Amino acid sequence: MEINLSTKLKENDLFYKCYAFTRADEVKRMGLYPYFHPIEENEGPVVQIDGRKIIMAGSNNYLGLTAHPKVKEAAIKAIQKYGTGCSGSRYLTGTLDLHIQLEERLAKFLNYEACLLFSTGFQTNLGVISTLVQKGDYVISDKENHASIVAGCLLAKGGYAEFLRYRHSDFEDLDRVLSSLPEDVNKLVVTDGVFSVTGEVVELPPLLEIAKKYNARVLVDDAHAIGVIGPGGKGTAHYWNCVEDTDLTMSTFSKTFAALGGFVCGPERVVNYLKHHSPAIIFSASPTPASCAAALAALDILEECPELVEKLRKNADKMRKGFKDLGFNIVENESAIVPVIVGDVEKAFIFWRKLFDNGVFVNAFIPPGVPPNMSMMRTSYMATHEDEHLEKILEVFAKVGKELGII
Repeated sequence: MEINLSTKLKENDLFYKCYAFTRADEVKRMGLYPYFHPIEENEGPVVQIDGRKIIMAGSNNYLGLTAHPKVKEAAIKAIQKYGTGCSGSRYLTGTLDLHIQLEERLAKFLNYEACLLFSTGFQTNLGVISTLVQKGDYVISDKENHASIVAGCLLAKGGYAEFLRYRHSDFEDLDRVLSSLPEDVNKLVVTDGVFSVTGEVVELPPLLEIAKKYNARVLVDDAHAIGVIGPGGKGTAHYWNCVEDTDLTMSTFSKTFAALGGFVCGPERVVNYLKHHSPAIIFSASPTPASCAAALAALDILEECPELVEKLRKNADKMRKGFKDLGFNIVENESAIVPVIVGDVEKAFIFWRKLFDNGVFVNAFIPPGVPPNMSMMRTSYMATHEDEHLEKILEVFAKVGKELGII
């Protein structure tokens, strides 16, 4: 329904901004809209969209376990035994033996004393940061941290904590920020282990050294690191061999673990405090039986088949080399994310559409999610991608890159 903003809505109306936002509609009319495309079938590296098979090069299903028979069977059996939901919070009627099993297994896997499950990865950062960082405390965040970290920091700020940022991966700036704070205040430094847009791995040792210098605790978000980097896919702290110095590690089930939910691992006393104080635990329904069972099965596979992590690394390395050999500008990293820089927003939308029309699905990232003129095709890979898939992706990128004058 069309609406005349000048006559029917005033700028001080709460909904004015909603009706004034037309950018998405304009891109849709151009046939270039890259978001919210429903997937009709999902086989991992190949999906069905709009009735046709397309190679998926934009999923965070890093080990390809969402379609694994053991994972699907575990989820089905959990529903048959426990039903579809828990109908309550962990604090009251929503704790299953599955939750306890998964927490114990994850803590052991990552070499921590204890673990606590949350209903989503996003909620994990909200629940951990806002509960630990209270009035008069400080939380210090990398400027390119995930939105869930920023949301957790803002929630803590709403409780009268102080929220500060340091320049991306600039540890001299982190030192500057921490050195400016009173010595006797509580401090938490938060960083992504693998940054979700660029795929860069944080250089954790100097960060930990600086944090220790100023008596600050450290939380690492390993959403894009578990199952991807480190020995056995154990994530960032293991990648740098500094688990004992990393206070807290959180992650999600929505990527490597092929389900939905999140968790944090750390000292037992800290996890116990969160369990009894975090509103995200106390006032939210607990992770579903199917999600927990799927994550447990995925963890079994991760532990039993470390070669999947190696296959994922080889696939991502192949694509990094392939894109560079073709002449593309990429963001260098050692993760499963390979961003290809295409430039301005309009070119990004056109590039995405041409890839899609040629049977390849990727994620188009545009400002403000990336810096100006740094719009990118964020590609990501799975252990289940075969050479035929990867070669096809490179072939299509080469074709479209030449058409648009990028290579």
